Amino acid sequence: MSRRLAALVLAAELTLAVAVFVWARSWQPEEPAWSYARPPQPFVRRADVGRPIAADSVVGLTMFRGNATRTFYGMGPVPRDPKVLWRIPSGRPMCAISYVARQPLQWCGSGWTGQPAVVERPDGVEVIVGTYDRNVHFLDGATGRDRRPPFPTADIIKGSVAVDPDGYPLVYSGSRDNFFHIIAIDRPRPTELWRLSALDAPRPMWNDDWDGNAVIRDDYLFEGGENGWFYVVKLNRRYDAQGKVQVAPQVLARIPSFDDSLFAAIHDQEVSIENSPAVYGWTAYFANSGGAIWGVDLRNLRTDPASVKPVFRYWAGDDTDASIVVDEEGMLYVASELQRFNARSAAMGQLQKLDPRHPENPRVWGIPIPPGHGEKLGGIWATPALFGPMLFVVTNSGRLLGVDRDLGVIRWELPLPPHAWSSPVVVDSTLIVADCEGTIHAWDVRRPAERPPVLWEFHLPGGACIESTPAVWKGRIYVGARDGYFYAIGDR
Repeated sequence: MSRRLAALVLAAELTLAVAVFVWARSWQPEEPAWSYARPPQPFVRRADVGRPIAADSVVGLTMFRGNATRTFYGMGPVPRDPKVLWRIPSGRPMCAISYVARQPLQWCGSGWTGQPAVVERPDGVEVIVGTYDRNVHFLDGATGRDRRPPFPTADIIKGSVAVDPDGYPLVYSGSRDNFFHIIAIDRPRPTELWRLSALDAPRPMWNDDWDGNAVIRDDYLFEGGENGWFYVVKLNRRYDAQGKVQVAPQVLARIPSFDDSLFAAIHDQEVSIENSPAVYGWTAYFANSGGAIWGVDLRNLRTDPASVKPVFRYWAGDDTDASIVVDEEGMLYVASELQRFNARSAAMGQLQKLDPRHPENPRVWGIPIPPGHGEKLGGIWATPALFGPMLFVVTNSGRLLGVDRDLGVIRWELPLPPHAWSSPVVVDSTLIVADCEGTIHAWDVRRPAERPPVLWEFHLPGGACIESTPAVWKGRIYVGARDGYFYAIGDR
């Protein structure tokens, strides 16, 4: 073969090789469609624990304990030398009559849980709180004056309001008036767009109050009622042609928090859901006054609402009104009351850590919380707070406990006056707890496993009982008391 011919053959071979290489690089075998689709993100991820639920859209403390795992407590700085900056109302206290066992009682101020929402607006801070005068109030954080007219309900409001975490001008509030309310705040007056009746359930239990604070995620609302039922609602939020917010809610699931085995165990039908649900991963957790702890599967909610059913059930033994707290690993911290005094509550304890990955035997540890000296009831009404390796717990009898959350060991204890129902909050390594003698305490918990030193104690004028949970936001503490007033406390 001549050199010229050999060169031509080599060139042809190289051209063919390059063509094959280019073809091979450009061709991809056909793959199933699912390999391209990213799996949907869970409602709440590990990274969401300890962060505000509305971090990307609304700046503030938008719900009870700040997020779906009930683990965000506010933003500093914390006041160093607190004083009353303002108090509302300027005249008569906020009071109303509400009935208990058909007996009229006067209720004043705000109570359990009663934590206000605090939201930063372009023109200042807005504080939104439901109180015992039957109203949701919209207050200027700097002055206490009304930013909007109050929204009236037909009975007192005990629980905490929620502000829409996605920026829609909506507020969500329960009441003892039988309804859970969705309120638009982009009108001259706050306007109800929708209400959910406690009598909506096919078999209502106990009563018609709505104390729980709803979780709103991805246009879904999760809420439990004192009728004993847990609701999953598709909100269908939108704006109309005039730019006003609208909702078209669909109740996708009603899930009973009771069954015949629970009734047989507790020997009554007191199974109201008074706590606020928690959501972690694909599961919503809640409890009832019969001590049943439930986890509801949300994995296929978007495509198959009928799949929303319980996947976790545990009997704590006694009334569980405190909200379940969830940590980074998905562990549940459950605080219960002690009023039935049955064998189960004695065996399990009133503060428990549960691992829902082992539904047949989820209990990791439990601590008994007996009544104080001369008291009839024990256990816990306040929702515990997570901080580092510790769990801070306030008991009904007036004990502040620092609990090692891995081992379930009480590392330290401090006294408080009973009854202690206000939930502890931790901001800037400062533990803040309000008590029923009108004192707000601040402790330094930079070394959380050690007995903390006192930073300061602030006493409300008159010593009114504080059952509500304080909201801490950028140098101020907002809280209501049972004297009929709502306070802003901070450095002058």
